[in-house]
Amino acid sequence: MVGLLALAGTYRRPEAAQSPSSSSGHWYKGNTHTHTVNSDGDSTPDEVVRWYREHAYQFVVLTDHNFLTSVDGLNAVHGADEKFLVVKGEEITDPLGAKALHINGLDVGERVAPRGGSSVVDALQRDVDAIRRVNGVPHINHPNFLWSITREELQQVRNNRLFEIYNGHPQVNNLGGGGVPGMEEAWDAILSSGTLLYGIAVDDAHTFKQPGNPDVPGPGRGWVVVRAPRLEARALLGALERGDFYASTGVELTDVQTSASRMTVTVKPALFAKYRVQFIGRNGRVLREVLEPTATYEIRGDEGYVRARVIESNGRMAWCQPVMVRPRT
Repeated sequence: MVGLLALAGTYRRPEAAQSPSSSSGHWYKGNTHTHTVNSDGDSTPDEVVRWYREHAYQFVVLTDHNFLTSVDGLNAVHGADEKFLVVKGEEITDPLGAKALHINGLDVGERVAPRGGSSVVDALQRDVDAIRRVNGVPHINHPNFLWSITREELQQVRNNRLFEIYNGHPQVNNLGGGGVPGMEEAWDAILSSGTLLYGIAVDDAHTFKQPGNPDVPGPGRGWVVVRAPRLEARALLGALERGDFYASTGVELTDVQTSASRMTVTVKPALFAKYRVQFIGRNGRVLREVLEPTATYEIRGDEGYVRARVIESNGRMAWCQPVMVRPRT
C-alpha cells in the first residue's frame, strides 16, 4: 500500500510521498510499544522478546520509559535474518502538570532526555525534535491517556507522522467520552483539516505474567504489519513513515493496493468470521461499504482523503492508512 498518491496534474505530491508503482516488499508483523523491568514492566528484556518471537511477530521495539535498552545481545540470541528483529527504542515520558505526555522514539541513536516545555504543544515539539536529532522516528502515544493531548494540539506538532489510533492498555480511553472524541474520530478531524497523520496500533504491554487478564496491560492486543523491502530497522521505519502498513487488533489482510485511481483491500478470512470493509473520507463519512473479503474503492478526486477500515464480526479491526486526495484541475 502507498500512503500518498502521486499523479501529475491530479494529486499534489507532499514531502515523503511515494509513487504507486514503487510499493513492493514483504509484510512484517511488529509491535512498536512495549515495556520491560527496565522501567515499569514485569518481565526481563529476554522474556519480553521471547514472547513476541514465539507469537509469530517479526519485530518488536523495546520502549521503556526514559531508558534505552541495548538490543545487541537480544538480537544475538533471538534475531534471525528475515525471521525476527529487536529494535531499540525509548518512551520519552515528559509530564506537564497533570498531563502525561509520552512520545516513542524508534531506533534512536542514544537516550533522549525529556525536554519539557511551556505548553503541551511546546513540550511535544521539543521531544519530537530531540528524537529526530538522534536519527529516531517519533510516534505520539495514547493522546487520551489522562485526557492529556487534544486533537487540536496533536495536529500542531511538526515533523511527526505517527500516532496511536489504538493502544491496548485498558486505561487510555481509546473511544473517548464526555465530549472528548475517540482516537478514530480525532484522526478524521485531523485529516479533514489537511494534516497527514498515520495511525498505528500497539499493545503497550507491561504485564506478561498474567496471560488473559483483560484488566492489565498485556501483550498481543494491537500491532502493525509493515511492507518493507527487508527486515531491517531503517527499512521498517521508512515504510512506517510512508504509510506503507496497516494497523490491527486481530484482522489479517492479504494485501492493500493503492493506485492513482483506486484502493483495494483484501482480507484473509478467519474461520466463521464475517467482515465489513468501509472506505472513509472527509469528516469521517463512509464513502462505500463492502461485505466481501475483497473490496475496491474508485477514487473520484473530491474525497479530501480516503482510508479504509475493516470491521470483523467479533469486534476485531484493521485500519489502512489514508491517502490525501486533491480535486482534479
